[in-house]
Amino acid sequence: MTEFITPFAKPEYFEQALFLYTKYSKYLDDDYALNGLSVYEYFYNLILRTQPFFFVITENNHVSGFVYLDNVIGDGERLHSAELTTCFDRKFWGNYTKYCAKIFLNYCFEKYNFVKIKALVYPENFRVKTLLKYAGFKKEALLKQETLRKGNLQDIELYSVFNTYK
Repeated sequence: MTEFITPFAKPEYFEQALFLYTKYSKYLDDDYALNGLSVYEYFYNLILRTQPFFFVITENNHVSGFVYLDNVIGDGERLHSAELTTCFDRKFWGNYTKYCAKIFLNYCFEKYNFVKIKALVYPENFRVKTLLKYAGFKKEALLKQETLRKGNLQDIELYSVFNTYK
């Protein structure tokens, strides 16, 4: 059974999510992410900063991935948009991630009533782009030389999906 829960629900969930982050951070972050922090400190602070929008996805009591919303726009009355980041262990790529994406987006749109959810993706990350397109995201923009990654200027593609429940 797939569940979306907090990474602090069990200590092993945090450790498993941290392992995934460490394994796949080169696909998630730019050169500025850690900003002098250890990987542990950065990841722990990321979870705290994005609460209540950070979830681990579990399958049979094992973390299959994590997903969070960051850069939330809105106020205490209503939420307008947020930026999605997702990370799954390789053995769960494919139909499982597609299933989780649909469920998570429906959850966010129904529970929090977001108008829009965005995703920033490195152009070469075709797996995430395929997943986003499957989940209804459309490419909105190409942000040229948006950041530094591995010491080189890096473009970022912006994808978004709108709430169809409104």
